[in-house]
Amino acid sequence: MPRSMTGFGAAETTVQGRRWGVEIRTVNGRALKCGCRIPDQLHGVETDIEKQVSRYLTRGSVTVTIRLHDESERVAAHVNLEVLRAYVGQLRPVMEDVGVPMGAGDLLGLPGVVEEIEDEMVRTDAMSVLEGLIGDACGDVNAMREAEGAAVADDITSHLNVIAERLGEIREAAPNVSAAYQERLRQRMDTLLAEVGAQARDEDILREVAIFAERTDIAEEIARLDTHIDQFRTMLNKQEGPVGRTLDFLSQEMLREANTMGSKCQDADVARRIVEIKGAVDRIKEQVQNVE
Repeated sequence: MPRSMTGFGAAETTVQGRRWGVEIRTVNGRALKCGCRIPDQLHGVETDIEKQVSRYLTRGSVTVTIRLHDESERVAAHVNLEVLRAYVGQLRPVMEDVGVPMGAGDLLGLPGVVEEIEDEMVRTDAMSVLEGLIGDACGDVNAMREAEGAAVADDITSHLNVIAERLGEIREAAPNVSAAYQERLRQRMDTLLAEVGAQARDEDILREVAIFAERTDIAEEIARLDTHIDQFRTMLNKQEGPVGRTLDFLSQEMLREANTMGSKCQDADVARRIVEIKGAVDRIKEQVQNVE
């Protein structure tokens, strides 16, 4: 069963006082394209994240959002006490002299007091935590993709049924097109020749009918379109692997055969059925753009 390329999944966990969260969103894309939104302290692990995502997803535009909130005592260990004491020692006499109190907020805002201490352990341990979260989030994504893919497959199947039905009607009507042309041709020729007292010869009519039949023969197009329908159904029932590109190619081939039949068609009823086939193929083409 095909999967769509639209999905969402999320997972979170807490490890050693750090709360990790992963959100994955996917939309249509010609290939797998992964973008990451991560905290500053995790820069450098993007490639590892993309590799992990590619284990579960094969196509689509993917956005991975990583959230990290440190709830441990490490968060409070970013104040450089030596620098703070140096500031206090220099500023206290001045503040006392002018009668202005020193506020903690003002002191913490001074350069060098609060340091951005980069926790190398966060980056080092990140993938050991993120691998499982990415796997869980991708599982949710694929579950949503499969559910939507089943709905897409049902819709495509309904359009395939329309095409097959109209194709059967065309196959049945096609042999009568030449016979109808022969009758119309004979009537026109008899009408024209009657004015000069002549009569159309059967061999002349048969020759024109043969040329007409060869020019308007759509037997090959009918057979190929029938084959494409069978291939399409087979791919829709495929249990594993991406099929979107194959279905897109088949839908283009189906439209090409329908266009060829339309250019050869000389019968109004057959032409109407071909138009319905082309309409159904167009709707299929729209749907397969969202199939992985």
